[in-house]
Amino acid sequence: MQEILRLDPFSGGAFAFRSKRADRIKTFVWDRTGLVLVHKRLEGCKFVWPTIADGVMRISPAMFAALFEGLDWRLVRPEEARRPQAAG
Repeated sequence: MQEILRLDPFSGGAFAFRSKRADRIKTFVWDRTGLVLVHKRLEGCKFVWPTIADGVMRISPAMFAALFEGLDWRLVRPEEARRPQAAG
């Protein structure tokens, strides 16, 4: 990660890598006590992968959760914030 992507793996960000067949994903996260590696293989479907710019994809935690579940993360939309009509 440091040499190829020029990113700091100890920054607290999550780093995800997908297999060529798109049925496996590896995620690395530094949690201040050690490096956590999660490997997941989907049965019967593929991970929907975001468009990558400059070798890096940036998605929200909610979108990553959907991606990790094997859902189409592009369908995840935040609920629109509404201003309360009255207080109390």
